[in-house]
Amino acid sequence: MLRRRQIFLAGLTAITLSLSACGGSGADGNGSGPEKTKLVVGTLPVPDAAPLFIAIQKGFFKEEGLTVKPEIVPNGPASGPKLQAGTMDFSLANYVSAFVATSKGALKWRFVADSYRAGPNTFVLLAPKDANTRKVEDLKGKTIAVASLKSINTIAIASLLEAHGLKETEVKFKELPFPQMPAALKTKQVDVVCVTEPTNTVIQSQQGTVAVADIMTGATESFPVAGWATLEPYVRKYPKTIAAFQRAMSKAQKIAATDRRSVEQVLPTYTQIKPDTASVITLGTFPTSLNSIALQRVPDLLLKFGYIPSRIDAKTLIVPEPSAK
Repeated sequence: MLRRRQIFLAGLTAITLSLSACGGSGADGNGSGPEKTKLVVGTLPVPDAAPLFIAIQKGFFKEEGLTVKPEIVPNGPASGPKLQAGTMDFSLANYVSAFVATSKGALKWRFVADSYRAGPNTFVLLAPKDANTRKVEDLKGKTIAVASLKSINTIAIASLLEAHGLKETEVKFKELPFPQMPAALKTKQVDVVCVTEPTNTVIQSQQGTVAVADIMTGATESFPVAGWATLEPYVRKYPKTIAAFQRAMSKAQKIAATDRRSVEQVLPTYTQIKPDTASVITLGTFPTSLNSIALQRVPDLLLKFGYIPSRIDAKTLIVPEPSAK
């Protein structure tokens, strides 16, 4: 009898251990936590990414059983190969670039959280004070420096030009990284620069410039700029990880949206923006949810100006946000 009892208890222990091992890789060990707990998130040294660092600082990811390692990338599209290879989980994505890539079938981007929208004077055209460029109509025949071609900057400028009776073909775009723009403007390699913060504040404080126009007006007012994204295969494979990431980011977005000081505090930790500059730069807005109606404005404008060949339903690229725990 004693021998039988020992055999029974040994078998029960084995079954229990087996069930525990098969319970999933979630943080809580019972399968309800995230499938992956250690994440690499691509980001850029720009104000758009502030909510990610707020979430890290406040421990929101830790509360969800996640450990997040930010990885600075030169631009959103540069994250694509890393996401495909599985060495990166999420990335800050420029909506314009993501929709264009999706339209070409190159990458199937999926948006999991909104991050940043344009605000007044967050994207501006600057010209030297001694130049004859003072208003939008003066841009005809001018060379404009932009961070990248066929981007949010160029499409916003195209929309601005159209509103003033000009065509995109009546200006020349020159691709230049933001750090090179101040020198290019000063040495007259370009007539105008299209800048965002902190380059805007730096140029205006160091050089005599005039603001020709705020390009985020009219059709691009409060335009969606960037959000957090991954690729379609990841959505199918790691739904609980995505939900955990979304819950953490939702908390951070709400803080960024209502407390400018929280944004100012994290900016110097991942950008070259100094604390005194962070306190004066012009910021856009931080949406508290990923709204398909607002996001639809991006592919609709892309279609109008020929950046994509056919209409894309933005809703099909959004991963629904989970209910709060």
